[in-house]
Amino acid sequence: MFSFKHANKSIELIEGFLDKIDQGAIIFREGVKNYLAANRESFLDNLKTLSTLETDADIAKRQIENILYTQSLMPQLRSDILRLLEELDNIIDMAKSNLYQFDVEVPFIPSELHHDLLKLTELSFSAIESVIPAARAYFRDPESVKEKIHRVYLYEKEADKLADAIKRRVFHDLTNLKLSEKFHLRYFTLHIETLSDAAEKAADVLSIMAIKRTI
Repeated sequence: MFSFKHANKSIELIEGFLDKIDQGAIIFREGVKNYLAANRESFLDNLKTLSTLETDADIAKRQIENILYTQSLMPQLRSDILRLLEELDNIIDMAKSNLYQFDVEVPFIPSELHHDLLKLTELSFSAIESVIPAARAYFRDPESVKEKIHRVYLYEKEADKLADAIKRRVFHDLTNLKLSEKFHLRYFTLHIETLSDAAEKAADVLSIMAIKRTI
């Protein structure tokens, strides 16, 4: 299946594409950290880097799609691969969009929430970080995909639980905040949490793809 020259080229592009998603997740994590620490210059640098990575990922995705169609490669798997690329690309798109909202809306985040929001960011990052090697494995060793994606589901569930706890704390315990500030905090908690959901969607696609290749 992967013995053709163009098929190998497409896999190289996919590897590069996955690198961009992985790097984007790292930069998003650093961006949230820098925002909470009020490191404005570093935060803006994170935004710029993430924007570049998102653009590069889009370019790589289009190149892969072009090769798959014009070279008539892997027709039996093409639709699944394209769907996987779309779900993975959505991760970095969301990361860029969500980090930009911190810059645009400048949410006030009380210091007592910093630890929990950093932990939530770490959980979402870990979900993304776990789906990348599973995606790589699909093209090299599809039988190992299942054992790699279970971490994605674990981190996503933990992110959901923590996000719910943060929102409950905001509305029940932080009585000194205005209602508008509480809504804002809920909104940005959701921004961070949804990245783990996006990783879970990619894992769902990978799970089905791996089953198809191993039966």
